[in-house]
Amino acid sequence: MKCGENYQLSWREQNKMAEEVMVRAKEVYYRGKPLEELKQMDVREVAKYLSSRSRRTVLRNFDSIEKFIRRCEKKLSTKKKIRTHLRDIVIMPKLVGFSIHVYTGKEFKEIQVVPKMIGHRLGEFVLTREKVSHGSPGIGATKSSSGDKK
Repeated sequence: MKCGENYQLSWREQNKMAEEVMVRAKEVYYRGKPLEELKQMDVREVAKYLSSRSRRTVLRNFDSIEKFIRRCEKKLSTKKKIRTHLRDIVIMPKLVGFSIHVYTGKEFKEIQVVPKMIGHRLGEFVLTREKVSHGSPGIGATKSSSGDKK
């Protein structure tokens, strides 16, 4: 999939996404549990509902994830931007609704965390590479244009 290109999901991918995050009467569910209930749970308890790869990461690094969530809530209470270089943090239910600025290696790009992002990493939603649009070559860039300097 190229940057900016519309991508049509296959029916298997659509069914998988529908199973993970469901919306019933404006109440959001993630794998059968209401989002509000998941927000009240501890990070290690929420890990039970994640996919195996995310669960493994969360259980190994739960302290850094909890520290990140506390820092986000503190910044939100002081009405400051949440800026981070931590692209490998797994998105937890407590982060839903936050606006986080993630570093791309050059600049900070803003993402709005929505329920469909739970279990993924912050870096998946902020691309580090952009499409290059080449302009016309300058003077001296090619052999034929080197005589035009005079």
